[in-house]
Formats: sequence, structure tokens, C-alpha cells
Amino acid sequence: MFKKFIAVLAAGVLLLSCGGNGSEKKEATGELQKLVLGVSPVPHQELAELVKDDLKAEGIDLEIVVFNDYVQPNLQLKDKSIDANFFQHVPYMEEFGKANNIDMVSVGGIHLEPLKAYSDKIKSIEELKDGDEVLIPNDPSNRGRSLILLDSFGVIKLKDKTKLDASVNDIAENPKNLKFTELNSEQIAPRLSEVALALINTNNALAAGINKDKAILVEGKDSPYVNIITVLKENENDERVAKLVKALRSEKVKKFIEEKYNGEVTAAF
Repeated sequence: MFKKFIAVLAAGVLLLSCGGNGSEKKEATGELQKLVLGVSPVPHQELAELVKDDLKAEGIDLEIVVFNDYVQPNLQLKDKSIDANFFQHVPYMEEFGKANNIDMVSVGGIHLEPLKAYSDKIKSIEELKDGDEVLIPNDPSNRGRSLILLDSFGVIKLKDKTKLDASVNDIAENPKNLKFTELNSEQIAPRLSEVALALINTNNALAAGINKDKAILVEGKDSPYVNIITVLKENENDERVAKLVKALRSEKVKKFIEEKYNGEVTAAF
């Protein structure tokens, strides 16, 4: 009888140590839930790093994966290598999702990076010469954004300036016969010195060390191109992501943006 009691007791101890108390053990040890976020280097990575400890206090272990292009963050979201990404605006997300059959949604806007036209060669748009070369992004949303900016300052005239995916074929008037060259967004900044004018996304300009003093045209504050946290549609109610958005929309982040970027980046909350 005594031996039988010992055997039952040992089995009970084994069950407690190896079996069905996983949730209590997780609570007791403070185990964190991992959240993998894909980001562009600047300012997205810096903002994400800023809230890592805040998220840890909320039970989230934020893993940050840095990308240097605008393609892989969405493709890796599609194959679920990452849980969310932070690098794009809604027009780009919608265009990319449609072209690549990815059902993505925005779960919150964080900041705006006003698009700018930069030059190493001229100080004002009036100095553009006949036939000068202008670099613009080649993806439909950022290409359209660039052409709309040039239209708003009278450099060109578009057939329809509300068309967000405008192409060079949509230019109605080009009084200076400017030559438009389309490149991947990340390839434009290194070639700034080669051309008269380059339309560069702010994050790429910051990463390349291009000062805003070289900007001769700046997008207005009514821009629809706020940078967002993106997830697959099926994950839009993920509590981990909700905590990430809340952390990135804090007063701490707003103050950091104001002090760090000196108007190059503005909070969108």
C-alpha cells in the first residue's frame, strides 16, 4: 500500500512539473509574446527601437527586421516571416497588394515624411534648364506622388492631378522638356549629383545624409501619404499589434520626432 502511494505521488509530481500547467508557468516566468516587425532604416527603425522597452513592459518582445527596399517587407508579410511592417503609406500598400494578391490593411498611421525635390545643382525651380534630367521613383504610387508635387509647383501640368498613380504619359504640358528617368526609390539618392532634380522619399534622403537644405520643393501638409503599420487583413485585430500602434502613438514618440528630425518627419497623431 505504501509503495502504491509513493508511485501515485511521484506521478502527480511528474504531471505538475511536465504537464498541463504551461499557462501558470508562462505567467510566473513573465514569458514575452514575440512580435516581428519589418521596417525601413530611417526613421522607422529608430522609432521602433524607441518603444522596445515600453512593449516589453506590456508583455511584447519586439523583434525588428530592417529592409532596404520597398518590396521584401510586403512579400515577407505575405509568407508570414514577419507579423507586421512599418515603411509604407496607404496608396503604395493598396497598389502593391493588388498587384501581388496580398490582402493588407493599415492598423494605424504614425508619421508623415513630406516628399521633397532635391538638387545639388540649382537653388530654385526657376533655374531648371530645357532638357534637364529629373529622377522619380518607378513604383506607381510614389511616381504619381512625385508628378503631383511637380504639378503643384507648376513644373509640369498633369491631365488629372488627382490621379495618384499618374505616369509620365499623364503629363499634359512639359514646358521645359524635362527628361524623366524612373528608378527604384532606394536608388535615387546616390545619383542626386548626376542630375538637375531628384524626387527622393524622406526616409531614403535621411539614410543617405541628404540635408533638407538641398530641397527646393516640399510636399504640403495635406498629403495623404502617412506612414502606417501594415498587417495582413486576417491579423488586423492582433492584440500585439494594437499594443505596438499604441506605443508608437505615444507622447514620448511625438516628442522624439519633433526633436530628432527637425521638421523632416512629422507626427500623424
